[in-house]
Amino acid sequence: MKMKLIGSTTSPYVRKVRVVMAEKRLDYTFVPENVWASDSNIAAINPLGKVPCLVMEGGDTIFDSRVIVEYLDALSPVGKLIPSTGRERAEIKTWEALADGMLDAAILVRLENTFVGRSQSQRSPAWIERQMGKVNASLYTLAKGLGEKPYYGGIHSGLADIAVGCALGWLAFRFPELDWRGQYPHLARLHDKLMQRPSFAETQPID
Repeated sequence: MKMKLIGSTTSPYVRKVRVVMAEKRLDYTFVPENVWASDSNIAAINPLGKVPCLVMEGGDTIFDSRVIVEYLDALSPVGKLIPSTGRERAEIKTWEALADGMLDAAILVRLENTFVGRSQSQRSPAWIERQMGKVNASLYTLAKGLGEKPYYGGIHSGLADIAVGCALGWLAFRFPELDWRGQYPHLARLHDKLMQRPSFAETQPID
């Protein structure tokens, strides 16, 4: 039985896993899942009710994109994306954590603005401002950390670049008014370079 990836085509966390699987040349089946649908069965696979969720060959499941991509990187020596040990590994995982944390904040903003369970008067501008502050601070830090380097790890792309690229793609998708390209040309350059790769071009978020 092939691995199955349960996920959504709009989720940046799912996209990160799909890009890693493409870069690692791993065979799998993609199973679309809308966790917001009334008939969703995602809780039977992941008690947190979130995607991505990876169903392995034996039927066991693992979830959380950071856990999944680390498992996938160890499956095959092709295109190693995470350094094995030491400070280099910690740095790459920290950039991934920052990219994911920026997404967490941006998604909270989107939910605050669009969740149908709340009226307009129940939405909190102060909460939105707080979360957007995290997004903007993260963009600044990501751009500063990349600087003039081709990639976060130096001359070769890796997991940090994939995580940041997926985060930037989702911001462009859901927050087109946020001018991160104009403010941070280093990030725009990285994103443009990543979009030339089939793994990114073929996994762009769509509704």
